[in-house]
Amino acid sequence: MAISPRNFFEELKRRNVYRAAIGYAVFAWLLVQVATQVFPFFEIPNWVVRLVVLLLIIGFPITLVFSWAFELTPEGFKREGEVDRSKAVTRKMGRKITALIVALATVAAGLMVYRGMRLQSSSSAAEKSGAGPPRLKVSRSPSSLLRISARKKRMPTSPKASRTKS
Repeated sequence: MAISPRNFFEELKRRNVYRAAIGYAVFAWLLVQVATQVFPFFEIPNWVVRLVVLLLIIGFPITLVFSWAFELTPEGFKREGEVDRSKAVTRKMGRKITALIVALATVAAGLMVYRGMRLQSSSSAAEKSGAGPPRLKVSRSPSSLLRISARKKRMPTSPKASRTKS
């Protein structure tokens, strides 16, 4: 069955390829976020997170091909050619897929907000506790520079010099 270029995008929409792509992207992003947050907690190596990301990237075009070739029906997945158009439930099924995408996007947004709040609270706690390297306030006035150079002249430069002056 040949598809004209004009109707190609309409056919993508009818076969729910757009919804599958958006749903997969949201699910993959959520899975990557969970992996980067949870895997270090269980001391799982970083290469496993990279493997998850790689497998998700490889799975994206495969998902698009399957969403083009198969249609989700109440009886399960069927080949596109086997589905009767008069009995198709694409609108009803499309709404279910959209609801799933919205639910996944909501969970992903909640995780992103939680992560941002956690990073913000940890950085403000570090600032309040004074953690970090001590900060020296150095004045560049001529009198302070003279005092610094005078101190350097009085300081012994080697262990032998400190023993001979005592």
